[in-house]
Amino acid sequence: MPRLLIVHHTPSPGMQAMFEKVVEGATTDEIEDVEVVCRPALAATACDVLEADGYLLGTPANLGYMSGALKHFFDQIYYPCLDSTSGRPFGLYVHGNEGTEGAIRAARSITTGLGWKQVAEPLDLTGQPDSEGLDACWELGATVAAGLMP
Repeated sequence: MPRLLIVHHTPSPGMQAMFEKVVEGATTDEIEDVEVVCRPALAATACDVLEADGYLLGTPANLGYMSGALKHFFDQIYYPCLDSTSGRPFGLYVHGNEGTEGAIRAARSITTGLGWKQVAEPLDLTGQPDSEGLDACWELGATVAAGLMP
C-alpha cells in the first residue's frame, strides 16, 4: 500500500488548523489504499522518508525562512535519501504573518536537490487561516494522497 508521509512543524494555532485540514483531506473516504503517516519535523527520520512514496511538508515562515525544525528534518534526511527518493511527489503548505516567499523558496531548493516532484502549487497562508484557506489545505492533502492511489 502506498504511504504518504506528512512532516510538519505546528507551533501555532494557525499551523495546527492547517495541519488538521491537510490530514483530513489526505484521509478522506474517497482516498483508498493510501496509508497516511504523520511525523513532527523534529521526529521524522530518514527511514520514514525511505518508507514513504510521497510527502506533504508543513512549516511556518519564521523571519522569511522555513522553520528550524523543517530545516533540521532536511539536514537529517538529505544525504541518506538523496538517490533513493528522487522522483517522488510532494506538496508544501506554509503559514506566516507576512513574507512566506523565503520559506517556499528554501523548501523548493532542497526538494529540487532531492529530485522530488512538486505535484501541487505550494499553499501559503498569511494571517489567521480562514475557511477558504483551510479548504485549500484540505484540497492539498487530498490531491497529494490521491496521486498515490494504486
